[in-house]
Amino acid sequence: MDFSIASILLLDGVTNGAIYALLGLATVLVFTVTRIIFIPQGEFVAYGALTLAMLQTGKIPGTVWLLIILALVAAAMEGVARWRHNRQLGRALRATFKTLVFPAVISGLAIWAAPQQFPMGIQAALSVAIVTAFGPLVYRVAYQSLESASPLVLLIVSVGVHFAMTGLGLLFFGAEGFRNPSFWDQRFPLGPVTLSGQMVIIFTVSIALIVLLWLYFERSLRGKALRATAVNRTGARLMGISSHSAGQLTFLLAALIGALSGLLIGPTTTVYYDSGFLIGLKGFVAAVIAGLASYPGALLGALFVGIVEAFGAFWASAFKEVIVFTLILPVLLARSLRGGHSDEDL
Repeated sequence: MDFSIASILLLDGVTNGAIYALLGLATVLVFTVTRIIFIPQGEFVAYGALTLAMLQTGKIPGTVWLLIILALVAAAMEGVARWRHNRQLGRALRATFKTLVFPAVISGLAIWAAPQQFPMGIQAALSVAIVTAFGPLVYRVAYQSLESASPLVLLIVSVGVHFAMTGLGLLFFGAEGFRNPSFWDQRFPLGPVTLSGQMVIIFTVSIALIVLLWLYFERSLRGKALRATAVNRTGARLMGISSHSAGQLTFLLAALIGALSGLLIGPTTTVYYDSGFLIGLKGFVAAVIAGLASYPGALLGALFVGIVEAFGAFWASAFKEVIVFTLILPVLLARSLRGGHSDEDL
């Protein structure tokens, strides 16, 4: 291996690491606020890429029909829960309408826009909106009624949600893979490597999103509310912060990050209905390296995972996934030896 090959591998690793960083940050965010190890984070990535691919062909994406079905289920659950709580029909209907309105608007817009063949930028924005709308609905249907359960129970539910979303992906998108066109085809020679326009977009969007998330949590009232929920759920609830709203907002942000990651990674690799699982697991490895608690740690862990994957693919391409996922073992062993053991969360 000479310097030029090492430079190319390093650039590929950092590029992939930027995507894994976003997924790692989303995993840490969901876990700190809700105590949910959100395994289906990668499904949002696949849904984002495949939704854009379907819009590119002029067809209505299957995610639109899935969004409508999920919104109807979530709205019915919310209406029934409000009715049982206070027996007031007006409040129950308002809760049902509030749950339905955003997914209905996005779905109607997508059904109208799909055959119009709008420019790629508009299709990308619509794809992000469709997938982002899934976040609060998934939380409402699968997790909200179990928010007081142990992390083990929530993990088991996450496994079930993952299999459900993967199966629905196969149903609505089929087994065929799609590769989206690049958002920017420009090439920039940089010494022994060539920096593509898509790589520039990946770096730019990743850095911008990380900065925006930092500003959101540091400067906005809702961001501070999420931080308070992450620090002390009971104390936040006593201060009037709704754990339901915090969970739905957290999942909305996680779905937004996953959708953007899908658009970024779509032009660099062929995405299948089940591709999100491995991509999401690599973000999870980055989050575990950070102890599922540190955002800077997740960022550094993701870059490390991306670089190890790139060099592992060069030296032993058949075992690159094994090499990446083996990284989690010494990390878990080190944390197990350093930390105490408690049964209170089991």
